[in-house]
Amino acid sequence: MKDLNFNAEEILKRIDQQVRVISKYMKLDSSLDENAIFFDNTEFQYLMNISKRTAQSCRDEGIISYSQIGNKIYYKLSDIKKLLEKNYINNNRVKRDFTTNI
Repeated sequence: MKDLNFNAEEILKRIDQQVRVISKYMKLDSSLDENAIFFDNTEFQYLMNISKRTAQSCRDEGIISYSQIGNKIYYKLSDIKKLLEKNYINNNRVKRDFTTNI
């Protein structure tokens, strides 16, 4: 029974994080300045589906810009979008017909 309570607490914590992220997106409007919207490290990790260590590596390697106040790390929405756009891969290349080689 103890494990079930632990799992429920973890699930509720994750739901709370999802609600916070979704509410931030719902507030986004084209008139808002992307440089004025910040995500903390936990939100960044959740958005990118990465671990704390991977986020640290991204900062150490200069892959993403960030702000640090004390022990808290923040990322601008515009920097997150730049990272995604820089690594965007367009799969609209000419498709080969593999059936002709059989």
